[in-house]
Amino acid sequence: MINLGQNNNLEVARLVDFGAYLTDGEGNDVLLPSRYIAAPVQIGQKVDVFVYKDNEGRPVATTETPLARVGEFAFLKVSEVNSIGAFLDWGLMKELLVPYREQKAKMREGGVYLVYVYLDHTTQRIVASAKIEKFIGNIVPRYRVGAHVKALVFQQAEGLGYRVIVDNLHYGMIYESELCAPLELQQTLDAYVRRVRPDGKIDLTLAGAARTREAGIADQLLAVLKASPEGTVAVCDKSSPEEIYEMFKCSKKDFKKALGHLYRERMVEMTHCGIRLVRPSVDGR
Repeated sequence: MINLGQNNNLEVARLVDFGAYLTDGEGNDVLLPSRYIAAPVQIGQKVDVFVYKDNEGRPVATTETPLARVGEFAFLKVSEVNSIGAFLDWGLMKELLVPYREQKAKMREGGVYLVYVYLDHTTQRIVASAKIEKFIGNIVPRYRVGAHVKALVFQQAEGLGYRVIVDNLHYGMIYESELCAPLELQQTLDAYVRRVRPDGKIDLTLAGAARTREAGIADQLLAVLKASPEGTVAVCDKSSPEEIYEMFKCSKKDFKKALGHLYRERMVEMTHCGIRLVRPSVDGR
């Protein structure tokens, strides 16, 4: 099967004067024009190509790399606007169309916009949409704390942090408290899941798996304390590893790091027999 809008590893089926025909082995062929063949190829050789449609609507292969594939978000620059819509430079000879119906506001030549690349099932052409909300949060996130993800920074939330798109699927947030320097919009980062919220949005950290484990255990400890009528729990940094693991399913080392974080933030205090939640006073102090 040849997938439009994706990279395909295809076999050279036959050579012609104007290029090579590639096959998926299931009877589907696509032309790789000679301008994309940098070194001679042989019949039977496997070639990694990106497949899309040319101006006549025919599938065509290229060894060039697009700035975004079907199912991905990207910031792309408008190179032309005409009666059909806006055309984006996405790194290939044929530009990417954003029809007027898929524009939030009329796009301007030279502008850079966040778009989602998708396959229009009516026309079987690859197009883009600036109405990104249609394509995010449509499936339930299934991440464990500490899971590695890719995060595209698309908006700054003043006083909070940065809104991101996680793995081209979900909304996420990286809070300022997690950062030691400001982030740049449009950049894609390696991040780690700190928490999946009930609304499906994801809190992230850039600190890596160890820091993320600490944050997850801290959240778990706070939840246990808040669920207790007295706001206490009968474990502490002096408890045995077995006691800690039985309650929080983590090592004593990670538990102590999480507890130390909460203590420094004045969210908990130590007692002679465990830990107590620090509740804010009526006047907020």
